[in-house]
Amino acid sequence: MSMHNNLSLQQIVDILGGSLTHHENGTDLTISRVGSLALATSGAISFFNDTKYTSQLQTTDASAVVLKPEHAALTELPVILTDNPYAYFAKLSQLLNAKQEVVKGVHASATIDASAIIPNDCSIGPHVTIEKNVMIGSQVTIGAGCVIEENTVLGNNTVLEANVTIKHGCQIGNYCHLFSGAVIGNDGFGYAEEADQNGIKSWVKIPQVGRTVIKDHVDIGANTTVDRGAIDDTIIEDGVKIDNLVQIAHNCRIGAHTVIAGCVGIAGSAVIGQYCKIGGAAMILGHLMIADDVTISPGSMITRSIKKSGTYTALMPFQPHDEWLKTAANMRHLSQLTNRIKALENVVEQFENTKK
Repeated sequence: MSMHNNLSLQQIVDILGGSLTHHENGTDLTISRVGSLALATSGAISFFNDTKYTSQLQTTDASAVVLKPEHAALTELPVILTDNPYAYFAKLSQLLNAKQEVVKGVHASATIDASAIIPNDCSIGPHVTIEKNVMIGSQVTIGAGCVIEENTVLGNNTVLEANVTIKHGCQIGNYCHLFSGAVIGNDGFGYAEEADQNGIKSWVKIPQVGRTVIKDHVDIGANTTVDRGAIDDTIIEDGVKIDNLVQIAHNCRIGAHTVIAGCVGIAGSAVIGQYCKIGGAAMILGHLMIADDVTISPGSMITRSIKKSGTYTALMPFQPHDEWLKTAANMRHLSQLTNRIKALENVVEQFENTKK
């Protein structure tokens, strides 16, 4: 739960920067909340970042707007000017929606091994389980029902929401935020196939003896899973932001400040570079390497390593189903069509030669 702060436009600029214009109409204006251009009401502030929303800007009921200097002439509302309205709006929302004070201490229903190290300034919620030799930093918040297995380390100011599971031996950095249902350090999917003397095949489980290591300022969404390494560690570097329902398999390495949208699957031993953007439901096969500053479009299947920064897309635009069936049929016959075109080109070439 959060509490709303009321601030004047001048106070906002004093804290976050930017500059005011059109504020003659709102010198004493107080802002209490944020809102979208379409649905904001009096007392709210919105943001404008794209001219395709100009009509919404000109009809909004927001009391003020955050926008770029080049867009200031599009409205007569009080305006905060900044080069990056979206990021400014995110910081402003944090400012106006202060988090409720966390109650320090250990809930009576928590089960904590005597060997665990927990500073007095932490908050341990109901029905939390903390096993032996766990080390927890200062100002850590652990929500109801979390399980932290033996030999785990949590850094300072990290937040675990309800029902997060951290498996044995994992390491979580400072200022991380793990949302409800996240599972860190579960066994990776490792099996070796073998056949007995009668040729009957079966699968032999490969022990997963690595760890999951998460560095500082990492966010991991609800019900996301990050598997432990089979031998070496799975590593999530500084500043990575991961959405809900993402699967990161064993031995992956995710580079610093990469963002990963919901329902992405990254197979084992893939190495993702820094500052990458991976769209929702994209799939990345195992043992691939993705360069820094790569953007992968939503729904793409990446089957080869990407060695150069840029945007990559591996999917077809949607069509009505009957049209898609025809397109798929044509794609199946592409090789035949290619051969026919080559044959026709040979005929034309022979015909041209006879005319010379």
